[in-house]
Amino acid sequence: MEIEFDVKITTNILYDYLLQHTYSRLPGLMGTLVGVLMLFLFAANKQPLILIIALVILLYLPWTLFLRAASQAKTTPAFQKPLHYRLSDEGIEVSQDGTTEQMAWEGMVKAISTPKSIVVYTTAVNACIFPKSDLGDRKYKVIEIISTHMPPKKVKIRG
Repeated sequence: MEIEFDVKITTNILYDYLLQHTYSRLPGLMGTLVGVLMLFLFAANKQPLILIIALVILLYLPWTLFLRAASQAKTTPAFQKPLHYRLSDEGIEVSQDGTTEQMAWEGMVKAISTPKSIVVYTTAVNACIFPKSDLGDRKYKVIEIISTHMPPKKVKIRG
């Protein structure tokens, strides 16, 4: 079983990944919870300063993540050109400009989906991002290969 495809990492794809990565962890969730609690506090006593603090807390992180995504998409050399992926029984192979890297399935941390991508974490913070728009009809084959080669408890992909 094998499939090959090219992907282009854009600001929007990277932002989608960063949002999921950040808000699926405790600090991102805690920030949102504090912001929402501040909104309830504002509703209870109508202090404008509390509303301002709540909005800053709720909007700061998404805004900075967007700025980081835009910066990374623009300055990371690997994101300037399409990445070529080959998923096979051996693992995931990524290549660009004559350089190839092979990663075995056994080393993969987890696989998830975001609204715009399928993401396979190669470490706790590094990942292969497969934009659904670049996969087209091959998306289901990619999901099948990932699901076949990774333990079910590590795969949280919704089509």
